[in-house]
Amino acid sequence: MEKLSKEYWKERYQKKETGWDLGEVSPPIKAYFDKIENKELKILIPGCGNGYEGRYLFNKGFKNVHLLDFASEPLDAFHSKHPSFPKKHLHHDDFFSHSAKYDVIVEQTLFCALDPSLRRDYAEHLSSLLKRGGKVVGLLFNRDFTGGPPFGGNKEEYLTYFSPYFKKVKMEECYNSIPPRNGSELFIQLEK
Repeated sequence: MEKLSKEYWKERYQKKETGWDLGEVSPPIKAYFDKIENKELKILIPGCGNGYEGRYLFNKGFKNVHLLDFASEPLDAFHSKHPSFPKKHLHHDDFFSHSAKYDVIVEQTLFCALDPSLRRDYAEHLSSLLKRGGKVVGLLFNRDFTGGPPFGGNKEEYLTYFSPYFKKVKMEECYNSIPPRNGSELFIQLEK
């Protein structure tokens, strides 16, 4: 199976078929960044969708936040709603083509949206986008789905993708997921 096309994601946004969209920053990601004092970190949120995490971080004083999405619709909507957010930090791009370097990358639903055949490539490219000592933080589903996206999985499977590219790999059951996802998410911290 190939990458799901830009047209596929455009249509999902146009039809408002965005079941992954919480309408707010994900509580586990919020809790993690609420403890981070260094506001100079260069942060990427790939597959950002409507950008709730990006808006939250920017409003908390993180001024080097970058949002990337395959679909232009959510980026355009984000820019309209948040004109003070730097437009040059909005990237309409394929994750696999992106090439800047970051201190932190936030994983929030991109992994589960990709065809599972791309997971090893995703892990490798994720690592290539990080500065030395950089981290990936975020959420992965710890359950299976029929069809997809989203595409599910489990910790043992995920370790096979990430362990070759990261010196520290931490995956724990999320204690602060939203109620519908309680018991079905892992909070990840990967260090290059």
